[in-house]
Amino acid sequence: MSPNVGGIDRILRIVIGLVLIALPFVSGMALFDSGLYKWGAVIVGLIMAGTAFMRFCPLYSILGIRTCPLKK
Repeated sequence: MSPNVGGIDRILRIVIGLVLIALPFVSGMALFDSGLYKWGAVIVGLIMAGTAFMRFCPLYSILGIRTCPLKK
């Protein structure tokens, strides 16, 4: 598993992931009254934060995308 998530991509994933994890619990939006949307947002947020911390995205591997610089 070589890293395929770069710096800016990693920061965006952490920020968006944390927002998705916190939003259902602190926003008070009616959308998150449904369990599907509440836990869906939390799960997607955890996946985004997890891929940022591991610096590896399985979907990027499948699609052949690499946002981190190649090391020689």
